[in-house]
Amino acid sequence: MSKLSTREKLAILADAAKYDASCASSGAAGRNSLKTKGIGSTEGSGICHSYAPDGRCISLLKILLTNFCIYDCAYCVNRSSSNVKRARFTVDEVVNLTLDFYKRNYIEGLFLSSGVIRSPDETMAEMVEIARRLRIDHAYQGYIHLKTIPEASDDLVEQAGLYADRLSINVELPTDAGVQQLAPQKKPETIRVSMARLRSRIEERSEPTMRTKKRARFVPGGQSTQMIVGADATTDADILSTSARLYAGYRLRRVYYSAFSPIPDSSAVLPLVKPPLMREHRLYQADWLMRFYGFERQEITASRADGMLDLEVDPKLAWALANRQMFPLDVNRAPRELLLRVPGLGAKVVDRMLTVRRHQRLRIEDLGRLCASIAKVRPFIVADGWSPRSLPDEENLRARLTPPARQLSLF
Repeated sequence: MSKLSTREKLAILADAAKYDASCASSGAAGRNSLKTKGIGSTEGSGICHSYAPDGRCISLLKILLTNFCIYDCAYCVNRSSSNVKRARFTVDEVVNLTLDFYKRNYIEGLFLSSGVIRSPDETMAEMVEIARRLRIDHAYQGYIHLKTIPEASDDLVEQAGLYADRLSINVELPTDAGVQQLAPQKKPETIRVSMARLRSRIEERSEPTMRTKKRARFVPGGQSTQMIVGADATTDADILSTSARLYAGYRLRRVYYSAFSPIPDSSAVLPLVKPPLMREHRLYQADWLMRFYGFERQEITASRADGMLDLEVDPKLAWALANRQMFPLDVNRAPRELLLRVPGLGAKVVDRMLTVRRHQRLRIEDLGRLCASIAKVRPFIVADGWSPRSLPDEENLRARLTPPARQLSLF
């Protein structure tokens, strides 16, 4: 077997990492190398302008340490029984790639995951060593996200938290039954215990010390997770229920949803066709409604008996159409929590509306200047000089607010 060059390894292991969606950098503590010794910086708003081998724009140098794996998860292209080309980086190679790419302004951070080689502890130890060398030996100040391994020892996870901006532990699938069916070597209870321990450490380190009154630096970007959508028969209602429990129980920064992608030589238990990407998009929208708009999971999924989100309209519009008795709302009187439920009004727009109406009454023209899609807002509000009259009760309202189907061209 010929020895692979670093460039060949990069092509293999960057492509193998494309299925991992949980690599956003938002939430990291700000650092600037102009104020501290070292190289690199982070911004709270996130980072971008790196490119994957297939041309996709991504935020980070997103790679696997190796795509060798002792596990045989049915949905994973890197499972032990998969017939894919294998590669493995050394610690030095990942460190040098990160620094070289950063100095060339190709990236602003590193997202590092890995298959499990030999044992969880051995794999996790190498990932921690990469982060340690970047931070300590090279004074690297850029963003680092490590995908931790649930079975790794507490000491290794503790060390990872000292160097990484964000740690993530994947729950893999929305339900325990799905994990037992498609990844029987992994234990859902072990994953949850690891997430709980990480949450406890983050909370402990967030308290100021008695001596210095400062907070210790430990995973400033918090923890996140990812679940695969469409690999089993789990409904969107069940997926969102799992997400709600994860947010409440483990204080996650983000739950990422990754649409299942059919893989070569896959198991017969997996679907032959991938779910529509719009399903993934609707789940993110529903997730946002739960986190920032005050919606309960039951409200979002109540309009359909099958527990699935409507792919034709976004979840907020679907809720509004199913609850027309709530509308129209008077934008000059309605409280913030109700205005957030109006289709087309985002949280920032609502806050601007509340600020403006302290000084003047809002007209429909004012809303047109504040929000991007006044056409979606009109049927659900009352403003000075505007009333929708019977529009919210029109049977064709859904059709009026849903973009018409468009025939795509091959040329």
